[in-house]
Amino acid sequence: MSTSNSAVSRLVDRVFPRMPDFYGLINDQCDLVCNAMNVFVQFMETGAEEFGEQVRALEKEGDQIKSRNIGVLSRAFATPMDREDIYRAIMAIDDILNYAKTTVREIGALGLEPDEHMAEMARLIRDGCNALRDGFAKLSTSPADADTDAAAARKTERRTEKIYRAALVELFQAEDHIEALSKSQKSGSAEADAMRYVIDVFKRRELYRHLSNAADRVDYASGVLHHIVVQIA
Repeated sequence: MSTSNSAVSRLVDRVFPRMPDFYGLINDQCDLVCNAMNVFVQFMETGAEEFGEQVRALEKEGDQIKSRNIGVLSRAFATPMDREDIYRAIMAIDDILNYAKTTVREIGALGLEPDEHMAEMARLIRDGCNALRDGFAKLSTSPADADTDAAAARKTERRTEKIYRAALVELFQAEDHIEALSKSQKSGSAEADAMRYVIDVFKRRELYRHLSNAADRVDYASGVLHHIVVQIA
């Protein structure tokens, strides 16, 4: 390229800056969240602290990607879709990862081991994230097809809510425990057991609710994806 052509190119870029690849930026974020959710499921299935540490490390990396994407958005001259939609997508995807991290932290702080209800909800949230990744990846090539993935993500949220309600029913099914306490010969021991049981109930209820809220963030992100599809398809 000649010097004059290079100068013209720089001038054009200055007057009409190239549009950043927001599709690719959001895809990067989705990929990281999906990787983190795979590890999150492993943590919920095993309770192994090494997986919890990986979730926390990936959440920090996710914060860096989120900050990068917001910075690019703030400096962009033009965008391929509404700026507000891009911002909402960036924040919604990051929120899911934040909930995974705080769930790991709360399990450690409350001194609990994950149970099968938590693991099942985590698997559904992971599936929802995979659907979101597939949908956002289609926006640049076949946006109309992305709505199927948005619907799939919403479906995983509804299934998570069913698990959440079933977990609560089981959690507050205290008859067997009460009967065992009533048969105890040591009243002091029975009172201590009852107190431990009640505390465990409230701890687990808090974690079930936290996972339900994470599923709500998947549902919100699917709504953002659907809105983008409506705008650009």
